[in-house]
Amino acid sequence: MPLVTRRAKENAEVIIDHELCNLCGLCVKVCSGPLYIEDDRVQVDQSILFGCYGCGQCAAVCPQMCIVVEGREMSAKDLIDLPPREQRADYEQLYALLLSRRSIRAFKDREVEEEVIQKILDAVSTAPMGLPPSEVQVLVLQGFDRVREFAEDMVKVFKSSKWLFSPVVLGILRPFMGKEVYDFMKSFAAPLPDYFSENMAQGRDMLLYGAPLAMYFHASPTSDPVDFAVAGTYAMLAAESLGLGSCMIGTIGPYLKYKNPVGKKYGIPKENNQGIMIIFGYPKYKYARGIKRTLGGVTFYQGSRG
Repeated sequence: MPLVTRRAKENAEVIIDHELCNLCGLCVKVCSGPLYIEDDRVQVDQSILFGCYGCGQCAAVCPQMCIVVEGREMSAKDLIDLPPREQRADYEQLYALLLSRRSIRAFKDREVEEEVIQKILDAVSTAPMGLPPSEVQVLVLQGFDRVREFAEDMVKVFKSSKWLFSPVVLGILRPFMGKEVYDFMKSFAAPLPDYFSENMAQGRDMLLYGAPLAMYFHASPTSDPVDFAVAGTYAMLAAESLGLGSCMIGTIGPYLKYKNPVGKKYGIPKENNQGIMIIFGYPKYKYARGIKRTLGGVTFYQGSRG
C-alpha cells in the first residue's frame, strides 16, 4: 500500500536498464522496500511493505547508472553527479563554520540579494526528511517592508492573545502543565505581548529586529514533526557560509499553528505543524570571539548484556 502524503499519493516507479545491470546487488542492499534479486535479475514488487516511496537510494548507489526512479516528485533529471571529495568541507572546515555562527539581531541597512536567497533555498532543498518527498514549505519575506508588515501583524496577534498568559489563566492551567512549564510561561511568555506592543508603538521592531529577510519554515501534518526545524537549520548554515547572520525566532510558530488572520493572509495552512521563523541579514557588527556551548547532557548506554 502506498504511503500517502500531501504531495504523493501513489508509489514511485523503479525503472531498471537490465542490459546495463551487472547484478552487483547494491540497489537491493540499500532498498527498504520493493527490490530483490530473482532469476538473475533485479525485480520490483510494489506489494512489499510500502512499495517504492521515492527515496532514490537505489538510483544513487548504482555504479552502472542503470536505475531511474519516477514519481513521488522525483524523476531522472533529479539524479546529479556528486561533487569531488576535494570540494567538500572536511570536519575542521565544518566545525569552523558551526563555531563562527552566532544569533544575529542587528543588521546593516542592506537588502539580501535574490541570488543569495535562492542559494539558501537550494541548500534547504538538500535537507533530510522523515519521508520523501519533503513536505516542508517556506514563506519568504523579502525586504525590510515585508518583514516589518509581518512583524506588525504578529504583534497585533500577541496583543489580542495576552489574556492567555494572565495570572488567572496560568493558575488554572498550572496543574496540567507542570511546574517547569508554568515557570517558563510566567517568566518568558507572559511579558512578551506588552513588550512587543510597546516597542512597536515607538517604532522599534523587537520581534523580527528590523531584518531585511525572514523565512518561516513549516510542514504538513504528514511530515516528520522535526522536518521544518532541520530545514531551518540548513538555511542558517547556508546563510553563514554566504556572509549572512541569522537568528531563530521561536515565539511566532505557536501562534501560527492555530486559526488567526495572519496565517490566512500569508498562505500558511492552518493544519500544518508548528514551524520556526528565521531572520537573516548582513551583520551590523563584527564578532571577535566565539562562545563554546555545552549540551544538556550526554549518556552513553552501556548495554544490558554481559
